[in-house]
Amino acid sequence: MKNGVMMQYFEWNIPDDGKFWELLKKDAKHLHDIGITAVWIPPACKGTKSNDVGYGIYDLYDLGEFDQKGTVRTKYGTKNELKEAIEELHKYKISVYFDAVMNHKAGADYTEKFLAKEVDPNNRDKVVSEPYEIEGWTGFDFPGRKNKYCDFKWHYFHFTGTDYNQANGKKAIYLIEGEGKSWGEGVDGENGNYDYLMYADIDFDHPDVVEHMKDWGRWVAKELNLDGMRLDAIKHINEGFIKEFLKAVRAERGKDFYAVGEYWKQDINSLNEYLSALDYNIDLFDVTLHYNMYQASTQGRDYDLRNLLSDALVKLHPELAVTFVDNHDSQWGSSLESQVKSWFKPQAYALILLMKEGYPCIFYGDYYRIGDEESPHRLIIDILLNARSKYAYGDQVDYFDHPNTVGFVRLGDKKYPNSGLALLLSNGENGNKVMNVGQNRKGEIWYEFTGNIKDEVTIDENGNGNFLVEGGNIAVWVKKSE
Repeated sequence: MKNGVMMQYFEWNIPDDGKFWELLKKDAKHLHDIGITAVWIPPACKGTKSNDVGYGIYDLYDLGEFDQKGTVRTKYGTKNELKEAIEELHKYKISVYFDAVMNHKAGADYTEKFLAKEVDPNNRDKVVSEPYEIEGWTGFDFPGRKNKYCDFKWHYFHFTGTDYNQANGKKAIYLIEGEGKSWGEGVDGENGNYDYLMYADIDFDHPDVVEHMKDWGRWVAKELNLDGMRLDAIKHINEGFIKEFLKAVRAERGKDFYAVGEYWKQDINSLNEYLSALDYNIDLFDVTLHYNMYQASTQGRDYDLRNLLSDALVKLHPELAVTFVDNHDSQWGSSLESQVKSWFKPQAYALILLMKEGYPCIFYGDYYRIGDEESPHRLIIDILLNARSKYAYGDQVDYFDHPNTVGFVRLGDKKYPNSGLALLLSNGENGNKVMNVGQNRKGEIWYEFTGNIKDEVTIDENGNGNFLVEGGNIAVWVKKSE
């Protein structure tokens, strides 16, 4: 995928009007024209109600087709509208990645009584009560679907835990009792064992559950003609199941079926261990790089830009890193709020879109809008996407040698005429840097592509150029056309 770019095509505040799939369909040509090669769509399965973003997952087999939870459509529209949008995207050679929410289930149809014991929320391995009977929301029979596509029914023994006892209204983290019942292995070690996240937590050690979920993965990938998946909350899911799930889906859809996992942890060792456990057959979002950019944006000129790529996944496993600036989890008001400040967004997007390594993902909220508020960054992202498609080719040489002015050059590729560029990022005063773009470039005149700087640079006989950048801004230098 030469210079591929993914877009996360949603944010938290999409209107609950069922028009989103139609909007996506209409936008397909525009996305192609600006250089987007794949879209990560929001969770498309029926949630707890029509305004559910999709992470309050109710029925995996209802894509906006059945009258359930007070609605036929999902927040985004109907199944037919989704299929039409995907067909349109494929017409423009844009891949579609489905947001697979498999950690939990919500909005149960009825309660069940069963034995459970409370655990310490800060150490789920520590039991704080004797087993006793609770009444939990764990019964799912999907009456509106009437067994179409699948007749699997969920009961308490298909889950490891829940967080609410209907009998007395108590909220706690309950570990469900039963033969072989325990929190899953192969999950993150935060809070002792981070198997439990929310709602009714699916038991991926239950053989019937494992087969059912693999069946669903094969079904939805084929039903929607998907090209890949974004796997939600994988640090809470048995890593052995994820490995088995991807193997099953790829057996159905082909070995190139794409997968990227959301392992939200600012720790490169945890990400590396997870990749190893999955035999490096999955990409991960570069959460460490995101937090580096967030820190840079909050500290201003006090941040040492030489550290911008420190411990980033894109440095350790460049072929498996999905680089991103922000997403729905980091935006304001989210549980993992860490939104990169607006002044630093151009630097952040210039980095991920113009560097050689990583698979960049643009956030809908940064390109279009958050709620009703239009993004101020659309123009610069368009410019950077244009620069990526025309100039961002060839090997990269880094100049991360100053605390407030860093950059790199891309040396170009003969297959792409005039390709090659020089990028500078600043978080301080106006700066300059002598960078070498290749002796074969001597005598060339380069100009600043974003329009921030009107001066031009002539490359000397050694291939060096003295490139400028304005304070707190970016500069993208490219060869001037004859």
